[in-house]
Amino acid sequence: MRRSYNNTHKRRKTKESKEVGILQWFHIGEYDRVEQTLKDLKKLGIKHLRTGISWADFYTKEGPEWYDWLLPKLSEQVEILPCFLYTPPSIGIEHKTSSPPKGPKRYADFMDVFIGKYGEHFDWVELWNEPNNRSEYDYTLDSNWDIFSEMIICAAHWSKQLGKKVALGGMSPIDTNWLDFMARRNVLENIDAVGIHGFPGSFDSHFRPWDDQIEAVKKVLKDHNLEPEIWITEAGFSTWQYDEKQQLQEFVKATSSTADRVYWYSLYDLCPTRPTVDGFHLDEREYYFGLKNAKGKPKLLYRMLELFDIYSLREIDWWENNEPKGRQSTAHDGKYVLITGGAGFVGTNLANHLLNQGHKVIIYDNLSRPGVEKNLEWLLSEHNNKNIRVELADIRNYFTLKRAVDKSQMVYHLAAQVAVTTSLEDPTYDFDVNIKGTFNLLEAIRNSKQQPPVVFTSTNKVYGSLPDISFESSDFRYFPADANIKKYGINETQPLNFHSPYGSSKGAAEQYVLDYARSFDLKAVVFRMSCIYGPHQFGTEDQGWVAHFLINAIKDKPIQIFGDGKQVRDILFVEDLVRAFQLAWDNVENISGEAFNIGGGASNSISLLELINLIEIKKGDQKIDLEFGDFRTGDQVYYVSDSRKYKKAVGWSPSVSIDKGIEKLYNWLQKEYKPHLEIKQLSNGVLHD
Repeated sequence: MRRSYNNTHKRRKTKESKEVGILQWFHIGEYDRVEQTLKDLKKLGIKHLRTGISWADFYTKEGPEWYDWLLPKLSEQVEILPCFLYTPPSIGIEHKTSSPPKGPKRYADFMDVFIGKYGEHFDWVELWNEPNNRSEYDYTLDSNWDIFSEMIICAAHWSKQLGKKVALGGMSPIDTNWLDFMARRNVLENIDAVGIHGFPGSFDSHFRPWDDQIEAVKKVLKDHNLEPEIWITEAGFSTWQYDEKQQLQEFVKATSSTADRVYWYSLYDLCPTRPTVDGFHLDEREYYFGLKNAKGKPKLLYRMLELFDIYSLREIDWWENNEPKGRQSTAHDGKYVLITGGAGFVGTNLANHLLNQGHKVIIYDNLSRPGVEKNLEWLLSEHNNKNIRVELADIRNYFTLKRAVDKSQMVYHLAAQVAVTTSLEDPTYDFDVNIKGTFNLLEAIRNSKQQPPVVFTSTNKVYGSLPDISFESSDFRYFPADANIKKYGINETQPLNFHSPYGSSKGAAEQYVLDYARSFDLKAVVFRMSCIYGPHQFGTEDQGWVAHFLINAIKDKPIQIFGDGKQVRDILFVEDLVRAFQLAWDNVENISGEAFNIGGGASNSISLLELINLIEIKKGDQKIDLEFGDFRTGDQVYYVSDSRKYKKAVGWSPSVSIDKGIEKLYNWLQKEYKPHLEIKQLSNGVLHD
């Protein structure tokens, strides 16, 4: 039975005894990375950390100082499983860290030194992992495992004498013949836990279920009258093809196994400027195993672990892409309507409308925006799972996207990187999502049998800072000097002038959409949208400013204003936008290949300061604390949509006034953030010049 988000979004303790940890390696000197790791583990509620201890690094000039800091720092917050490997080249059979040492007992001597110095910070030790990976241990220099066996026997014995429990990790792929060989050599005599590694879907293409593998290991151990614990010391899934949903699924499978302990690899993607143990970008899969990408952006699994404990995560099924449950036959039974970014604010309102009309809907979303999982839960609950198919996937994953397009009769492309600020911080991500993602969708449509129509949501940012228009100002707002523009707003004849990576990526994407309509005869429409607001919007400082202002006011927090606050936008209530979407579909044959400015128009324009004034009225004339900063790159002092072209084409115009729309959004937000507040009805209109 599907568990409701509202009942599980707060972390709760479970009765489960399974210990789940994270694997994260550190290079000497990565002090900031260690600090961030501890912050992330605390946020996720994870208490176990498996990390590498380099025998070679320990004897470098910087080694002692590094480990003097690292072990106490980690042990303050987490239970450490140190994994000891890498021979100092000077004592190797060959001059490299993967070489067996010239004297096998030297490994035990190192364990003696390390445990003697830092043993108070850990209870377990893990001996040399990955015994069949030549980059970690070159078995061609020890073809019968003679040196390795003696190393482990001596080190395990000595570690036990020093009061530590011992894990032997690293069968990858899992090889029970090798384990049996080690047992017959008495290598497992002092081993308290046997570890296995597995990367189903990434490196292990024919991976058997975890419990089948564990049972095979148990049988070998039983044959030798051994009873160590069985751990998954390393499991993970690479998101190099943007398949974050499968990373989540593989995590659930591993942590649902009968293993006594599980370590997931890893917290962060590998730094793209560093080589892996196998070389510099020789295998791209190596770089994408993290819960966060290399720039610190959380992936789906990280976000879900923030919201749910592991037990609750296993009970949730809305990230599965099963066919809708309990679906009844309708007039639209043949195909879905695909909404990319369908769990977002606009997508949720659009999906709700379409579902109420009897359509089947595919919600295609990677849940990258905080709060949208609430929207998804609401949709599933509101419609009792009927006619909804959930695809937790990235727009950059062409093959998953293509499968969704092949099921669709209509496409609304809302998925995007949506903030100017984010595009300036990470223009590569902005390019990949907005341009490559849109190109993927267009190609998927072009190569599909039915070639469904598409409506693409662009932005007013494609017009840039409007350098050819003169503006004047009053105490509360900017306005155009041109009387016609002041009366009607900016129309589609305004020259394109892309500003910021965001404006450039959205502008380039819309031009691709329009050209595919022209070059390949696809049915495609572009909406250059102004500011949209309404229920299910979890606005932030970077995007969704109307909701963001209201949220801060409800929480009694100050509001940050970038610039002087006189900037003007026309705001459009989401119900009016949904009507515009529906009309685009109904009239797509006549309006294909066209771009339209879509917004509230001059009658629904408002400056930042005017919105602040309106919110203060709602709060009983309670003043809001304002903080002012510099204008931001790409910010227009004025933008109001002239939507007369779309009105002439399909008969659409906005119907929800600012007063009514703000009232609806305020009511919805206060139920989300402060349900005990009483609502003060508006009695004043919006200030206008």
